[in-house]
Amino acid sequence: MLRISEEEFKRLSNISSGRYRVVWMALLGRPGSMWVGLLGRLSRGRLRWNSVRAPQRPWTHTRPCLAQSGCRGHQTLMAAPLPQGAGPSIRQVQAMHAERLVQVEWEDGSRSLYPSVWLRDNCQCPACTLQSAQARSLLVSQLDIDTTVDRVTVMEPTKVSIVWPDQHTSEFDADWLKRRCFSPEARRAQQEELFLNKYVCWGSDLQIHTASFEEVLQDDRAALDWLLALRRVGIAFLKGAPQSLGQVTRLSQRIGYLRMTFYGHTWNVQEKLAANNVAYTSGDLSLHTDYPALHHPPGVQFLHCITQAHQGGESEVVDGFHVADQLRRENPEAFRVLSSLLVNFTDTGADYCDFHVQSRNHIIDVDHEGQVVRINYNNATRDSIMDVPLEQVQHFYSSLKAYIHLMYQPANILTYKMEPGDVVTFDNWRLLHGRRSYASRPGNLRHLEGAYLDWDEVMSRLRILRKAVHGEGSPA
Repeated sequence: MLRISEEEFKRLSNISSGRYRVVWMALLGRPGSMWVGLLGRLSRGRLRWNSVRAPQRPWTHTRPCLAQSGCRGHQTLMAAPLPQGAGPSIRQVQAMHAERLVQVEWEDGSRSLYPSVWLRDNCQCPACTLQSAQARSLLVSQLDIDTTVDRVTVMEPTKVSIVWPDQHTSEFDADWLKRRCFSPEARRAQQEELFLNKYVCWGSDLQIHTASFEEVLQDDRAALDWLLALRRVGIAFLKGAPQSLGQVTRLSQRIGYLRMTFYGHTWNVQEKLAANNVAYTSGDLSLHTDYPALHHPPGVQFLHCITQAHQGGESEVVDGFHVADQLRRENPEAFRVLSSLLVNFTDTGADYCDFHVQSRNHIIDVDHEGQVVRINYNNATRDSIMDVPLEQVQHFYSSLKAYIHLMYQPANILTYKMEPGDVVTFDNWRLLHGRRSYASRPGNLRHLEGAYLDWDEVMSRLRILRKAVHGEGSPA
């Protein structure tokens, strides 16, 4: 994930009714040195062009509306239609036969290059794409990976037609093409639009995004603001939920469905005799992520406070990504150890059914670019079995101690106390959460109901809400 400061987050946000409405504008850049090199080869006569200009006539278009009026109070689970005339205009297209590329020159003077094989592979006609599912039906075995273009034409300023050597015809909308530009800048913008990987790092001074539970259930814009905060910041509060069981299930239905685990679809956090989980005790609960004993831990957690403790029971949370970045800067060797050694986790017992799960996870997961993407740490379920060379055991403990020391720095740990009717929603891949010890009155035990979802379901609903609120192709 990419990191941005809270100040930058606020600068790129519109503040409305106390909620962040983030609008990330994807800027499609020029292809840079690649384009310069192609022009040079053209000047030496090494490229053959088949160029057609768009009709020279006035053509106007408007930007997609990013904040359509009339959305509040209306729940839509289908994507809103693209506003008419919102697409970019094409000045000309050119087939570069030697390079097996097609170049599109846009009305603003920028240019995009597309491989011929990619265009043929992504033909949008009914013979190549199942229209009802928007799924490719053309097989790779049927694809000529060395294909060139026979003819390319601008049919109108917002549509390109390509005739292939076998005389099959493909048509592409300008907006579809521009959003898939292969320039590095465009590809970065595409991935950010799809996955919202930039995040706001924070510490003890975070002001947690807060919304109305019922408004999120009923209003698309409120639900979108909630999920954007959950994705960008990692935590968000919902207030005013009924003080009864079943509210986390209602909230999950706003997204899709719950993640089933060995503790059931939902679970009750209460003090229990012979507890099969340390969360079901009244003692201090150290900072942790849930379920690293699974190879794919749940991505998002909901906790609904039905009854709070008479004394104590404050919640503690830490931005695990932010602290991991601190560890990388201050102790690179500890970061390397925690992001490279696989640690055994286990969880055994009986709840929804009897279980014995086992996994091997890195404490800090990083992607191919070295960005932190998941924290896997639970001291209670960290196994005594260590599949680690003997000489590395001491290094592991030293590295883990350094990470935990940073977690508990006052500047990094945020403390709050839930009240009955509060629902906290947080990123279980990113946040470490804990709880201080508590004492309940007889007959009025502290009671929270919890549930899990996966990020795939949450991001799916976020994208659908974004289209419903802002229109097709509008980044949040």
